[in-house]
Amino acid sequence: MRIGIGTDHVGFHHKEAIKVHLARAGHEVRDFGTDSENRVDYPLFVRPVAEAVASGACDRGIVLGASGNGEAMVANRVRGVRCALCWNEETARLARAHNDSNVLSLGARFTPTEQALRIVDIWLETAFDGGRHQRRVEMIDAAQTPAIEPSSVPARP
Repeated sequence: MRIGIGTDHVGFHHKEAIKVHLARAGHEVRDFGTDSENRVDYPLFVRPVAEAVASGACDRGIVLGASGNGEAMVANRVRGVRCALCWNEETARLARAHNDSNVLSLGARFTPTEQALRIVDIWLETAFDGGRHQRRVEMIDAAQTPAIEPSSVPARP
């Protein structure tokens, strides 16, 4: 699976651990930054992840920050993205099974690295249940504002 990942300075160490974990599991990881603990503005690194998922350049995305809240808000501004803030294994499972989440947001200050890795695994392994949830996902997608479209990431061939 092609997975985009991006973070601000607070989530940098988590991002690096998740990248190694994903690569060991055979995933192709596209790192959108940041590349250090130097203070940065998270929208600069989160939006490109969301755009890559929306355009099909990445199959899924993972975004990180201090709480994960702002990161989820930024990602969800991109049409076609359903970003879920997850803080434990069950929220990750439900984000996929019930909401067909294609971007995962994690709060680095509130999620120890080992727990973040478990959340990532469950989120990647869980399939969308479809059924009664399909109608709700369609409603979520229909409600997205068409004014903000993916702009900077080319579609895959």
